[in-house]
Amino acid sequence: MAQEESPRSSLAEQARTLMHVGRVGMLSTLSERHPDWPFGSVMPYGLDDEGRPTFLISALAMHTRNLQRDPRASLLVAEESAHEDPLGSARLTLLGSVAEVPDPDMAAVRRGYLKRHPQSEMWVDFGDFAFYRMDITEPYYVGGFGVMGWVTADDYRTAAPDPLADLAPSVIEHMNNHHADALVLMARHFADCAAELVTMTRLDRLGCDLQAVLKDGEQGLRVTFIRPATNANGIRKVLTEMTQQARAALDPGDKPVSP
Repeated sequence: MAQEESPRSSLAEQARTLMHVGRVGMLSTLSERHPDWPFGSVMPYGLDDEGRPTFLISALAMHTRNLQRDPRASLLVAEESAHEDPLGSARLTLLGSVAEVPDPDMAAVRRGYLKRHPQSEMWVDFGDFAFYRMDITEPYYVGGFGVMGWVTADDYRTAAPDPLADLAPSVIEHMNNHHADALVLMARHFADCAAELVTMTRLDRLGCDLQAVLKDGEQGLRVTFIRPATNANGIRKVLTEMTQQARAALDPGDKPVSP
């Protein structure tokens, strides 16, 4: 039973989700030493309530000197994914201006940053360190092959991370390690794919992405859930019910053997 549509969350929500699960990006600033040349720095980041990245950086760092000359910058954040091809993984580039965090916002920014990077407690109060924040001009999101586009700053700001963002890695690992047969059933029934082996690669409240091995190659699939799942109990029930539906619909001879 192939699904006619495979809905996904908006690009803005996918972008906010990637920023939520990520911790480190690549900050590109405009070089002071070589004017207008891009200069890349590995950069841990925090997030405020609007999804703006925050940075704890030293006045001695090259990127800080660059920002003091020109606040324009970009932050690239890439998904840690099971895809063998990195171009199949999600990534986000935020364009914006970076400046020191104003005093009224300092307590919240500091608290949020240290929650994500507790090791920074060791140097957060050093005199040469300060908190900076990017005011976003426009994000560009790539969700893998064929999923990409610009996102308005307002849409990004008002979007929220997917409710399964923190659960997704453990659910994916559990399904791949313990329910490979269920994934094959779901691919065959809900995506009309003659899969012999299936791996779950991505999960959100609306559905999951699968990588299927067929007799003549591989195929990426999107399977939509029978209803949105927003918590651990909800995703467990949805996956269980979909497996049961697929098993009931398939002929006995078409059922894969659990490895």
